[in-house]
Amino acid sequence: MRPGVLKGLILAVLLAASFAAPAWAGGPRSYGYTVVKAYPHDPGAFTQGLLWRDGFLYESTGLHGRSSVRKVALETGVPEQERLIDSRYFGEGVVDWKGRLIALTWRDQVGFIFDLATFEKVGEFSYPGEGWALTRDETRIIMSDGTAFLRFLDPETLKETGRVQVTDNGKPVDNLNELEWVKGEVLANIWQTDRIARIDPKTGHVTGWIDLSGLLGSVDRASGQVDVLNGIAYDGATDRLFVTGKLWPKLFEIKLTPQP
Repeated sequence: MRPGVLKGLILAVLLAASFAAPAWAGGPRSYGYTVVKAYPHDPGAFTQGLLWRDGFLYESTGLHGRSSVRKVALETGVPEQERLIDSRYFGEGVVDWKGRLIALTWRDQVGFIFDLATFEKVGEFSYPGEGWALTRDETRIIMSDGTAFLRFLDPETLKETGRVQVTDNGKPVDNLNELEWVKGEVLANIWQTDRIARIDPKTGHVTGWIDLSGLLGSVDRASGQVDVLNGIAYDGATDRLFVTGKLWPKLFEIKLTPQP
């Protein structure tokens, strides 16, 4: 077989396997990205949590006096529904569960439960330590708290049932932030970086690193108002991955590109 043909076949296999193998014997794999499409995003939204459900993005935002949960149209970036959170709270991550939106606050050790359809508050819950982000699988809610640990919560009682430490070749990975469940893995923004970790939730091992450096261009950063990368949402029905950042004017649909 000619070298050029062999190289092409190897590249095709790597691309097809971008989410096929959760573990890699030689350590975490590296991924870049290609942008499929850019969408508008509210530049005033200090994005803390992001998820996709029934054709809309659900987003939680932070900062005192500006924290909210909202239902956002993808094509316009405009909230079609929004509920502000009391100004004494600094809003954090959000997740949906059986007709509810469950939202964290940063350091107040209190979370809120909203009706998914009306955004009316229907309950509260408490937890020790800080609250950063939420996602879920079919049976559990998964929470980050800014450390190297992922907590697992009972979705009905919202009490912790266990936790796992996230490590990269044995070294703890701190500052786990916004989370998303994708095909059996947890994707986690690493606060103040342009990297997303792919995590095996059973072991806590990082199976891959996604480098999103340069995603938001220099023109969009020129105002100096944008903050860090944060916000991951996955549309399982159409296999679309969305990412954005705090105070970013754009949200991006991306495809992962395995690196050698």
